[in-house]
Amino acid sequence: MLEKYFIQIADELSIRKDQVVNTIKLLNDGATIPFISRYRKEFTDNLDETAIARIRDRIKQLEIIDKRREAILKSINEQGKLTDELKQQILDAAALTELEDIYLPYKPKRKTRATIAKAKGLEPLAKIIMSQKYDDIEDRAGQFLDEEKSVNSIEEALQGARDIVAEWVNEHQYARSRIRSLYEKEALITAHVIKGREQEGIKYKSYFEWEEALNKAPSHRVLAMFRGVNEGFLRVSLMPSGSIAIQILERIFVKGNNASSTQVQMAVEDSFKRLLHPSIETEMKSLAKEKADEKAIEVFIENLRQLLLAAPLGQKNVLAIDPGFRTGCKVVCLDKQGKLLHNETIFPHPPQNEVAQAIKKVHSLVDAYKVDAIAIGNGTAGRQTEKFIKSIRFKKDVMAIMVNESGASVYSASPVAREEFPDYDVTVRGAVSIGRRLMDPLAELVKIDPKSIGVGQYQHDVDQKLLQNSLEDSVISCVNRVGVEVNSSSKQLLSFVAGVGPVLAQNIISYRNENGPFDSREALKKVPRFGPKVFEQAIGFMRIHDAKNPLDRSAVHPESYPIVAGMAKSVECDISTLIEDESLRKKIDLKQFVTDKAGLPTLNDIMDELARPGRDPREKFDFFEFAKGINNVEDLETGMVLPGIVTNITAFGAFVDIGVHQDGLVHISQMADRFVKDPNEIVRLNQKVDVRVLDVDLERKRIQLSMKDIE
Repeated sequence: MLEKYFIQIADELSIRKDQVVNTIKLLNDGATIPFISRYRKEFTDNLDETAIARIRDRIKQLEIIDKRREAILKSINEQGKLTDELKQQILDAAALTELEDIYLPYKPKRKTRATIAKAKGLEPLAKIIMSQKYDDIEDRAGQFLDEEKSVNSIEEALQGARDIVAEWVNEHQYARSRIRSLYEKEALITAHVIKGREQEGIKYKSYFEWEEALNKAPSHRVLAMFRGVNEGFLRVSLMPSGSIAIQILERIFVKGNNASSTQVQMAVEDSFKRLLHPSIETEMKSLAKEKADEKAIEVFIENLRQLLLAAPLGQKNVLAIDPGFRTGCKVVCLDKQGKLLHNETIFPHPPQNEVAQAIKKVHSLVDAYKVDAIAIGNGTAGRQTEKFIKSIRFKKDVMAIMVNESGASVYSASPVAREEFPDYDVTVRGAVSIGRRLMDPLAELVKIDPKSIGVGQYQHDVDQKLLQNSLEDSVISCVNRVGVEVNSSSKQLLSFVAGVGPVLAQNIISYRNENGPFDSREALKKVPRFGPKVFEQAIGFMRIHDAKNPLDRSAVHPESYPIVAGMAKSVECDISTLIEDESLRKKIDLKQFVTDKAGLPTLNDIMDELARPGRDPREKFDFFEFAKGINNVEDLETGMVLPGIVTNITAFGAFVDIGVHQDGLVHISQMADRFVKDPNEIVRLNQKVDVRVLDVDLERKRIQLSMKDIE
């Protein structure tokens, strides 16, 4: 990595060069992003995961540019055309587009109008025209007539020469840069329906005749238009208004006022329409798609992060129900660790209407399995099942909670579910997923493809590789932020621990099954392939809740255990007492424990962890109920104020579940001012909100909601 890149990345991220250098060194040594962010703060001066990931990604981008640079240098050198000046120009190029513009004149071409004209010997005529010194251009063109080369008329000679000039215009680096800049600033994105496809593409009606400035078009509209193109309903073009592009090119190339200049002017117009515009338009479409992808992925990742970090109910005995009408409601009972204890089906709804039998059965299951909470999927028959459950009088308080079941059906049919429950059908697996999702959303949702959870915006339209990498980063970040209990976590959850992965996760599970629970972090070294490097990267994010050493239950890394022991010794107590007694911790002078590797950031983290060892950073669970009597879209009336839960956030607003099987949209224009203007008050996924019904479209099942002016 060249020295200039360290400075470039530092400038781009507004950080110091040494922070970039140290981060790159750690990454090159095999350190993971969560590990660097949490346990190497002194080396990066407190860079967070986002900054570290951006450094990593920028390095990869610059490496791609360097590989392309090498290929271009090799190609031009093999042509014998690599001058010292050209080489330096290529070495100084900072972006791929700049590199490609430099390379364009030397790039091996297929047969073009210009190459055909050159083969006819018309390049000298093109140079005469380009000099713009001559007014007798037709006489000069007559000198190039050649029947053997199929140049039979003056116009044919001039046309061929113009084709060559047009290619020169297209390959002119400065001209391409000016036109590219024009498109970036002033291009309009225009959409039109493809004739004859109006009915089939009715969902794109808004874009049948659409035009707006590209640099102001929001990502969701750009992606919607491109989706319409991909589905064959729309035609989308990008171009500045008027003839400003040609005027710019004429100022660059037309230098006189004679017959030669007229030929150049004609070549410029042809070059723009036939070569330059299609090239730059394709480039700008790709760039617009890339930017829209990045924004959509950003929205999706933030939604996913909030969903994964949703408040867990915790270790409770749970009865979970996957509701249904004709096929009944699948009921499962889970213990505090989420283990399946029992399953069966009840039929409290039409057409069977076996209400009494269902009440009796639920009663007996709640008593038999000491159920603390009932999780009800929010899909078909969800509100009816909630009403049925709440009509039952139990001997103790039992919470009945609606659970977002998006993705549960995907999980139930997945290889993960089949491996976990080989002897049960998809309905049982789905109900288990609903129950476990209530107990610990993070532990259960990592088993499901994030694209199936229902919190994205055009997630199937964006760059899938970029999306997958971003999703993986987000899941890894969330899992390591919370930490995992080694003796109860699934293979899927363990696989997202920094440095672990699926193979080692399976090794941990296999060792645990064969040898019983781990009694210490140190015992994990006995697992095959759990070597020193993995131990360093992963162990701080792994918890042993029943360990003898209380630090094994915390986020304190074993490399810092001697520091904690020294702290305890300094106040004449053991580690357990130090954790329990805040007054003893307050006596510790952290400056005494600063070393080359452990500075005040690490020491402060240790003190925070000793205050609340193994704490869960997620919010506490908050009970929620939908409005009684509002079960279907038909129950809604304009003006109603209802409680709801935010289920999805997009660039244009938020979707809210108000308990009628169809989420309503709160457009960004209908957000309360505090949600739009205050960064600390933005709407969050799973947030409980009050909304007012603005409009209900029964035919299209669309609900318009507002958060404004609600007390």
